[in-house]
Order: sequence, then C-alpha cells, then structure tokens
Amino acid sequence: MKNQNISIKYGVVTGILLTAYFLLLAMVKLHIQPVFSFLNVIITGTGIYWAIKTLKKSKGGGFKYQHGFSAGLITGFTATVFYTIFFSLYIIELNPDFTHNFMAKWKFDWFANTGMLIMTVLLMGLATTMVLSLAFMQLFKDSWNTKEGKKHTLSNTKEE
Repeated sequence: MKNQNISIKYGVVTGILLTAYFLLLAMVKLHIQPVFSFLNVIITGTGIYWAIKTLKKSKGGGFKYQHGFSAGLITGFTATVFYTIFFSLYIIELNPDFTHNFMAKWKFDWFANTGMLIMTVLLMGLATTMVLSLAFMQLFKDSWNTKEGKKHTLSNTKEE
C-alpha cells in the first residue's frame, strides 16, 4: 500500500505540473505549437524518477525491480490520466476552437477530430511512461556484477 501511496502522490503532482505547464503555454499563446510538448517528457520523467528513488529509499535493502517498475508505471499512468482529463475539459469546454487551430499548424489534407487528439495525448503519455519506467529502472536496479548476482546467470565460468 505504501508503494502505491508514493506513486499516486508523485503522479498527481506530476499531473498538476503538466497542467500548469500547458496553462503557462496557453497564456503566451504557444499551446498550439506541438514542439513545446517535448518538455512534457522531462516533467513526466522527473516525476517517475523521484517516485522510484523515494520508493527505493523507503524499501532499503528490500527493493526489487518489479516494485520500482510498477511505481514508475503507476506514477506515469496517474499523471497521464490526470493531464488527459484536464486536456479533454480544456479542448471541449474552455477552448472549443483548439482542435481546429492546433491541426491547422500541420497543413495536412486530413483533419483529426477532438476524440483523436485526446486519444493521442493519452497514448503518448502511456508510451512515455512505459519507456521512462524501463529506462530509469536500469539506474535503480541492483547489479548482477557481484558474486551473488553471478549465481543467477547461465555462464559456465567460475568465480575465482
């Protein structure tokens, strides 16, 4: 339960930061420029990193890969759902012209509707969460380059 509390706390904070960043961009009329979404990865990554780091610190020696990975997933999924709900409300209720203005920047022969845009935000957030959780766990996992770790490999070489 403590694992999930840490993850949800960091997920909500990350979702709030993503929302604040979007609103800041909206204040200066840059929210329809897709290039500025690159910072969403950094914000999400920071939240996931700190959630895993906090969990590892609280677990001490009992930290396992699956605990850290699930903490990263829960943190990112929480932040993504929080931000997607806000984004949906924003483009449906607060700024109904957003989809048209945003898609006009792409200059394609086709047009994506509001539902497709919301689904894209959700899927991008979930994919980012998966990749970042896997990447950060490479930093936090225990190394197998120890005598104990070598017992769990298929290598035929003996430790001297």
